[in-house]
Amino acid sequence: MNTALSLMLLLLAKPVLAMEPNLIDAKTYFDRGLAEMTEGNLEEAIADFSKALELNPRHAAAYNGRGNVYMAMEQYDQALSNYTKAVEVDPNYAEAYNNRGFAYASEGQFDRAISDFTKTVELNPKHFVAYGNRAGVYETRGQYNEAISDYTRALDANPQYTVAYNNRGLTYFRMGQYDKAILDFNKALELNPRFAFAYNNRGVAYASKGQYEQAVSDHTKALELEPRYARAYVNRASAYFHLKNYDSAWDDVHKAQLLGQGIRDEFLSDLRKASGREK
Repeated sequence: MNTALSLMLLLLAKPVLAMEPNLIDAKTYFDRGLAEMTEGNLEEAIADFSKALELNPRHAAAYNGRGNVYMAMEQYDQALSNYTKAVEVDPNYAEAYNNRGFAYASEGQFDRAISDFTKTVELNPKHFVAYGNRAGVYETRGQYNEAISDYTRALDANPQYTVAYNNRGLTYFRMGQYDKAILDFNKALELNPRFAFAYNNRGVAYASKGQYEQAVSDHTKALELEPRYARAYVNRASAYFHLKNYDSAWDDVHKAQLLGQGIRDEFLSDLRKASGREK
């Protein structure tokens, strides 16, 4: 099952308030760095954030911005260094703690990630992204009750946080609580009817309850939205198999394989036996 990632960065910048000429220039470079990052011009963004820091070495937001660019480039050590510098300059910079937590999580340093997400919500108890991020780490570690609690906190802070409904649904699914999972996927789809991952995930939950026709319908909707969603083809093939629609199951297997998706040997063996076909 594909999951929608719960971890994410916020690119919010803290304002530079000083009015000396060099700091005004630093803000100009910083603002341009944000614009370059938004446009995907990552090397140019790094150059602008670096120039801002030459002019104002205590520009915490420029360190944070440069860290975000390095994260986008998957240069995690560089990102961590910049986020750390940001919180050294401004120990109350919640966004930099959240972003550093993201970087730690990306490197599998989950204890440090949890510590930074916890610091974020201590500084800003309404920081719904940090709750969602911490929940994602708890889920990765199999601490499902803690993950549910944090996804719920995220949704209390922001009831429109679609990804948190999807991810809490996934956690309920992994706990075997399929009805609760379906309710959360329903809510995610109410908020975003084009959320292909949520359709796929709800389809898997329906299949786990033996409701294969509903599963086929949801996987089909996911594929209408994302025609190259290989896992949805695999999941729909499984649902077709249980409905004894073997030709459709084979069709989906072939489509998944064309997209480079591996298929479990056990499933292929069962499909061959049931269908009387080799492929």
